[in-house]
Amino acid sequence: MSEKNHPEYQYLNLLQDILDNGTDKPLFGVEGTYIHGVFGRQMRFDLSKGFPLITTKKTYLRGIIHELLWFLQGTGNIKYLVDNDTKIWNEWAYKGYKKAVEKKEVPEMTQEEFIAKLKEEKADSEFVKKWGYIGEVYGTQWRKWQGSDGRKIDQLAWAIEKLKKNPERKSIMVSAWNPEFCYEMALPGKSFILAPCHVMYQLNVQDGKLSLLMFQRSADMFLGVPFNIASYALLTMMIAQVVGIPVGEFVHVFGDVHIYSNHFDQVKEQLKREPRPLPRMILNPKVKNIDDFKYEDFTIEGYDPWPALKGEVTVVGGF
Repeated sequence: MSEKNHPEYQYLNLLQDILDNGTDKPLFGVEGTYIHGVFGRQMRFDLSKGFPLITTKKTYLRGIIHELLWFLQGTGNIKYLVDNDTKIWNEWAYKGYKKAVEKKEVPEMTQEEFIAKLKEEKADSEFVKKWGYIGEVYGTQWRKWQGSDGRKIDQLAWAIEKLKKNPERKSIMVSAWNPEFCYEMALPGKSFILAPCHVMYQLNVQDGKLSLLMFQRSADMFLGVPFNIASYALLTMMIAQVVGIPVGEFVHVFGDVHIYSNHFDQVKEQLKREPRPLPRMILNPKVKNIDDFKYEDFTIEGYDPWPALKGEVTVVGGF
């Protein structure tokens, strides 16, 4: 399936668009690395035509699934990810510990030692509760948004209920962008370690099919976006299953979409590769509640990607 209408060409063409038309920007608090990007782009994936897992490099599906399940738990602590050997958020948790080391508030540890300690200690230990916690990010906002009256608002549960009862509504949205925890708007010590990059999504039913549109304010095109595409495509499928509506499209809308300067060589290599057939994602049909999904409920078939292309994660953002 190497025709130019292969859905993955949307991703590859956007990589090329950034290389050709992007502008350079410095990174907040980072020396020696910059981003090259464009503003305002869109991709659409018809989920009936295959699961949009990038094939021009091997993509870490196990990590994508575990991260999404972690979001659904509504927690800001990475203990679940650490226990499942998913390293996506390790750098950000260690970033907070390292600052404390520099102030001589805690014993010095390498990142590997730090993560090992998070894994070996119980979830209710003081170390895990303090240092595994990275803030009120993503899942916490989706499932436990703090109301002004003290309530914890489960936006996702509300969205699912609305889809079951009033699927024609155009107001079914979930937001992770909470100004109370963003940058200078937050009280001292309350800011997100990393302000949400994929900030909100809207669920919509057209022609009897459920689609999800996600807006991403900041998008790391080489490392992050393949994760984001697969994660939100999977979330769309999961919600469609639990509400009993056939799945439609995942629509990915970008604000600032960019390539890190230390990923240029990998991107140029990836652009030489032709996409292979998209795989098929199979969900356990017995699961009818969004909170009942487990890692074992997902099966990928027909995934035959090109070899992996490695890139260094730049720990940037926060306040």
